[in-house]
Amino acid sequence: MPLLPPDHAERFILAEEVHARPPEAVEAPARVTYVAVLVDPDDRERERLHLVALCERFAVPPPAQGVTHFSARVGVLKVKWERHGEFSGYTFIQAGISEVPFVDPATRALPPGWLAAIPGRTVVGAHLRFMPAGRTPPDSELLSQYFGGNTPVGAAIGEGAGLAYTDFKIHDDGCSRFVVVDDAFTPRQAGRMLQRLFEIEVYRMMALLALPVARRMGPRISDIERSLARLTDGIARDDGSDEALLHELTRLAAEVESGLAATQFRFGACKAYHELVVTRIAELREVRLAGMQTIEEFMARRLTPAVATVHTTSQRLQNLSDRVAQASNLLSTRVDITRERQNQALLGSMDRRAKLQLRLQQTVEGLSVAAIAYYGAGLVGYLAKGLKAGGLGLDADLVVGIAIPIIAGAAFLAVRRARRKIHVEEGAH
Repeated sequence: MPLLPPDHAERFILAEEVHARPPEAVEAPARVTYVAVLVDPDDRERERLHLVALCERFAVPPPAQGVTHFSARVGVLKVKWERHGEFSGYTFIQAGISEVPFVDPATRALPPGWLAAIPGRTVVGAHLRFMPAGRTPPDSELLSQYFGGNTPVGAAIGEGAGLAYTDFKIHDDGCSRFVVVDDAFTPRQAGRMLQRLFEIEVYRMMALLALPVARRMGPRISDIERSLARLTDGIARDDGSDEALLHELTRLAAEVESGLAATQFRFGACKAYHELVVTRIAELREVRLAGMQTIEEFMARRLTPAVATVHTTSQRLQNLSDRVAQASNLLSTRVDITRERQNQALLGSMDRRAKLQLRLQQTVEGLSVAAIAYYGAGLVGYLAKGLKAGGLGLDADLVVGIAIPIIAGAAFLAVRRARRKIHVEEGAH
């Protein structure tokens, strides 16, 4: 007998969502490589099959259809795959570190060509050296060797449980570099910290995908703003054809809406990814190291201005859309007023024509009465002449003379009655 009502169709999927993409436990020393690729929706199945091929090669159970994350041990590697909305992330973990940093990454243990054949376009490649703490933290000379002479940023993370360094640069092998020193991490805590560092890198890059779009839109927005200023000035001076101005405004509105449609998703994604970067940095729980810029400070100085540029471009587009709509409303109002004036002039002209038509009708009615009297008198004359010829002593001319006012009066009353009836019917409608 069931203990609960029927389950919601998405209940178990939603319940498992908070457990999706869990971090892998990592123990020092270890070398880790992370690769993130943008994947087209049409390549999602090919991506899964590529991962299945790797599993089959090492006799490992492959990922099931429809899963969004998968991990397995493949030879000496621990492989983790995660599917996100726009990209997929691959993490490769191998125990031990080489004496020369970053010359023997974990991906060396993959079958030749497998990594390069992953469907998609690389957005992040990163190597991480996870090493146990020594007697002293890495000095500036050692860090310079790790990062090819670049100035690193870093901090104590996990409230002092370890140290993390990076230069956020892409090196000659196409990957950025991280160095993490384990002082008091648990394996699970270490896995979470490494995952956060990789996520900061990938979310940073995903947020910055909107920057080239914003830069390309900048000149286009400026052109539209200048055109709109000229049009608005023309509307204020009333020095052009309203139809031509309205046509140009319609063109500008279409151009602005086209820009909004083309950039809305990317600009919205930039905001969401930047918020994730800020969240992941906060989760590192950084503690400043003397003389070194923290990751949070670096992102505030380098990433935040780029995101602000994207936000400003998005806001300019939205403001343009509102301004074009306002200008269109103003011009439409003026066109409506002009049309009202034209309609009033037309109605006045129609009223004058109606009065002229009424006068003409009255004239025609008088002529009609005269014509009816004329033809009626003629008939009466023929009738009187016929009766006189039949023996009645009638004076035909006298009869006609008497009949004319009677016939004219009757015709006048008939026409007047018909006109009144028409007015009554029109008034009823």
